[in-house]
Amino acid sequence: MRISEMTGKEVINLGDGARLGIIGECELVFDSKTGVINGLILPKRRMIFNFWGDNQISTIPWQAIRRIGDEIVIIDLNNAYERMYSR
Repeated sequence: MRISEMTGKEVINLGDGARLGIIGECELVFDSKTGVINGLILPKRRMIFNFWGDNQISTIPWQAIRRIGDEIVIIDLNNAYERMYSR
């Protein structure tokens, strides 16, 4: 799958059902020495009354991604950190 194919997919956390945003202009975080993908950076939703909107971002660990479907990306943030540090 190409990163461009992820555009427009909604990101939902499996643990609490929270909608984290829609992948638009996302970026990948990877280890430059090994080429391993470490995470996905996606812009946070802007609030309606956020006039001083900083460019806020969310970093989703690659290990948190459970499924990539036609319209949504399901992530599990609750267990991602346990999997990352239990190795």
